[in-house]
Amino acid sequence: MENRTTVLYVDDNPKSSRLLTSVLEECGFRVITKNDPIEALALCQRTYFDLALLDYEMPLMSGSRLAEEIKFLAPDVPVVLISGRSSLPSAELAFVDAHFGFGTALDDLVWTMRILVQPKLARMPDHRAIQRAMTQWADST
Repeated sequence: MENRTTVLYVDDNPKSSRLLTSVLEECGFRVITKNDPIEALALCQRTYFDLALLDYEMPLMSGSRLAEEIKFLAPDVPVVLISGRSSLPSAELAFVDAHFGFGTALDDLVWTMRILVQPKLARMPDHRAIQRAMTQWADST
């Protein structure tokens, strides 16, 4: 039986999703990819995953809205939002555990995804702790 982290990755851009899916699989993740947020939401109701990785700008439903729906269905599943913007309004991040925007290094994304899916007993208690850990890690490199 596989013991890899399962990531639900939702991005309406097929090229971007193929590229990032390939990279994440090389990093050891099992990736379930959907290009339609409505299909992804239906999948959430019948499929287990450890983490949701969502594009912010999608037609029909934004990544932040999809994050809210996912948290309603699976409150303990971490949600990571990716966007081409360097920052987003805080209201857009209410149901998001981490946001990565323009200029983010891929290593930072993968590292954070691994931190967020650690067993609950080892998981950091809040977002500020994650930010502190990320800062300490960045300072040490």
